[in-house]
Amino acid sequence: MVPTPQECMKLTDRYGMPDNIRTHSLVVNKCALLIGHGLKASGIEVSVEKITAGALLHDIAKRLCLKNGGNHAARGREICIENNFHEIADIVGEHVCLSRYSSGGPIREKEIVYYADKRVNHDEVVGLDERLAYILRRYAKAKEDISRSILENFRLCKAVEQKLFARLPFRPQDLGDLVGEIKGWNCAYE
Repeated sequence: MVPTPQECMKLTDRYGMPDNIRTHSLVVNKCALLIGHGLKASGIEVSVEKITAGALLHDIAKRLCLKNGGNHAARGREICIENNFHEIADIVGEHVCLSRYSSGGPIREKEIVYYADKRVNHDEVVGLDERLAYILRRYAKAKEDISRSILENFRLCKAVEQKLFARLPFRPQDLGDLVGEIKGWNCAYE
């Protein structure tokens, strides 16, 4: 089952998602929906409902893991399964690092949410280089192995960006302005 936006928001309340993470998730949702609708308009079959739910719930376990430790993407996947949201569990579970990615394969909803999350720093749409710099400062803390992992993940993200934008009617650098034009948190979901 794919939860509605309203069900997603109730779940974020139940799991105590802090306001700053909720705001981040709403901006990720706008980015992901712009990409999803653009892809649909170009003939790519993606589920706007899965994109919305995945974007709204991608950080559902962030507070729990900040408090108790653990991988928030993996725990978020578990939360989706526990709530019978199996259809979006992998989207949430792979929003930090994609597995089984194919540059030549079909575009998947998880790739869209993964990419959108990498474009949003707190509540602002930024370029991948700016987001990478923030992630390195925040999480690598001069640890070489973590830095290498983060850099490799962002190399993959740039490949995802090329894959997505090859079929979109706008450029990656246009995303921030387009998101700024959207009124309301769920933009073109209707």
